[in-house]
Amino acid sequence: MAPSAAFAATPAPSRLELQYFDLRGAAETSRILLAIAQQPYTDTRFAIDPSTFQSQSFLEAKQNGSLKMNLNRAPVLLTPEGQTIGQSKAIERYIAKKFGMMGKTPEEEAVIDCIAEHCRDVRDAARAKGFSAFNKQKSEDEKATARKEWFETDMPEMLRKIDEAVRETGMESEDGRYFYAFGSSTSYADVAIWAMLRDCLEGDREDTKKASEGCTVLNKIADGVESLDGVKKWLEERPVTMF
Repeated sequence: MAPSAAFAATPAPSRLELQYFDLRGAAETSRILLAIAQQPYTDTRFAIDPSTFQSQSFLEAKQNGSLKMNLNRAPVLLTPEGQTIGQSKAIERYIAKKFGMMGKTPEEEAVIDCIAEHCRDVRDAARAKGFSAFNKQKSEDEKATARKEWFETDMPEMLRKIDEAVRETGMESEDGRYFYAFGSSTSYADVAIWAMLRDCLEGDREDTKKASEGCTVLNKIADGVESLDGVKKWLEERPVTMF
């Protein structure tokens, strides 16, 4: 599936259309869910000028009203039924539910969502530590200290708690190689765990791996997601982006 350089507001697309920047960012979990479902869709990307970090096509989408459902932000998902969905997590849950990755009952859906929210807590906590290169409010020394605290103390503790929780809700695959966060098949919870551990910035990859060393179940879940045919194909063929 080739990324589309253009965007469409109306009429409704003939298949799902995901509109986001030419980045992984807040849309990559949705792309992974669609890859697992092996669902054709239009991957519309707003090109970014690397010298200014501005996107003309994004500005045009804001001006023509395409992004109203996400308050003039991206991503948005357009459905063949004519509905535009904003908010990255709402899009993820919609895709997961549409393609059978949110359980079979309201109770199962709630547990899967609970695990996904634990993963979001981890990402929110990392952001709150303030060691991002984009944070101009802290000195480099302050950011280095915060980063060390996060990867050596805070993150391992949060991951340990999630690992313990999913041991109660999930089960091993039949061959024992992988683990499901809930039930006996791949769910949104598994993809959220994969995103938390594997879809990180290149500079954080080794530190994240080290922080999760003791979390055997979480790593088996992430390995299982990466082993799926649709995911392997997407990871091999997806566009190379800044992050």
